[in-house]
Amino acid sequence: MAEKGEVAVVERAEDGKTATMRTAETLLRLLPLGLCVAALVVMLKNSQTNDFGSVSYSDLGAFKYLVHANGVCAGYSLLSAVVTAVPRPITMSRAWTFFLLDQVLTYMIIAAGAVSTEVVYLAYKGDEAITWSEACSSFGVFCHKATASVIITFVVVICYAALSLISSYRLFSRFDPPTIHPTKESEMGAFHG
Repeated sequence: MAEKGEVAVVERAEDGKTATMRTAETLLRLLPLGLCVAALVVMLKNSQTNDFGSVSYSDLGAFKYLVHANGVCAGYSLLSAVVTAVPRPITMSRAWTFFLLDQVLTYMIIAAGAVSTEVVYLAYKGDEAITWSEACSSFGVFCHKATASVIITFVVVICYAALSLISSYRLFSRFDPPTIHPTKESEMGAFHG
């Protein structure tokens, strides 16, 4: 009789641990949603007109990619948080799906941040070798907003890196690697002679 009570206590403790982990992961999946929307809005409103002309985020392909990548990541963050919040056992297909999508979106957002960082750097410093002059002395507000959006995007990168680690840990710690069933042909050597 005492053994049943002990087993029930252990099961409740594991259920509480699982619920806490699910809540923490859901919150970690929601965090990039707000950050992506913030980076997206800052960049969407980024334009400046003065005596030297006008510049907008849409004039630069890197910034358009940053906006699109943040939009896709925000949508994925919302969808994945909803799926994670539902208490359901983790299957191998679900674990693989989260793992793959977390990896793809991590690389997508890091690429957007990297290419945008390069454009911001060129806007601040220019490149004399190809006669590209710096633009931030003329369009300072534009450069500051672009820099803010890029910084927020790199915070999103950190969140997605953490999510990638969590999903890879979940996948590779819970499920065994696929087994290979040897056949007669696979046991034979590659060279006969």
